[in-house]
Amino acid sequence: MIEVRHLSKQFGNQLILDSVDLQIESGESAVIIGRSGGGKSVLLKHLIGLLQPDTGDVLVDGVSIVGMNERQLLHVREKFGMVFQGAALFDSMTVAENVAFPLERKKKYTPGEIDKRVAAALDMVDLPGTQNKKPAELSGGMRKRVGLARAIIYEPQILLYDEPTTGLDPIMSDCIDKLIIRVRDTLKVTSVVVTHDMRSAQRVGNHVFLLHQKKIYAHGPPDEIFASQDAIVRQFIDGVADTKENLV
Repeated sequence: MIEVRHLSKQFGNQLILDSVDLQIESGESAVIIGRSGGGKSVLLKHLIGLLQPDTGDVLVDGVSIVGMNERQLLHVREKFGMVFQGAALFDSMTVAENVAFPLERKKKYTPGEIDKRVAAALDMVDLPGTQNKKPAELSGGMRKRVGLARAIIYEPQILLYDEPTTGLDPIMSDCIDKLIIRVRDTLKVTSVVVTHDMRSAQRVGNHVFLLHQKKIYAHGPPDEIFASQDAIVRQFIDGVADTKENLV
């Protein structure tokens, strides 16, 4: 469903991604792991056309999105839902208004239809009856779930998650992971999750990609990746710092 071919991206003199290749099948739950500042979020933004590569290609459903104009990209982006790291809710809006925002922009649904869709999306993320609350009244985990409800409100084919469990305690992280799996299985969506959380990566992914030194260094099923004896893979999974490398 998503294919990245030899993608490279540079900002100024800093090379961020160097000939990256990856392929994500329809219905798959792909997890991208790697060090902070290693280009994971940059790669995620290429998948939805928020960034254009310097070289290489990105294909969605077999169609290249590189070089598309904004109108063409808007059509492609209708296939995607995005769950941002900090939920990115509008503080001045209620929960219902935040969740309904993507539908309001389309101007093709009646108020009654929007209310039904908002209620269904909030039920999906275990937040029924919260429509009139403001983001300030919600816990961090609840705000993340509202962000997920907003992402699924128009039934996208692909969901992108940028660090969905960052800042959450282990119990709430487990709750978010279970929601990611439930949404994937119930709505039959393709999921792409960027995370530093190794427990989360092991739980939600059925294909894990390790981004290392600007390339996809290793990839495969979670059991294979987490059992790997490769020194680079083990260092990241076990969270062991290379003193010489990290104290430069």
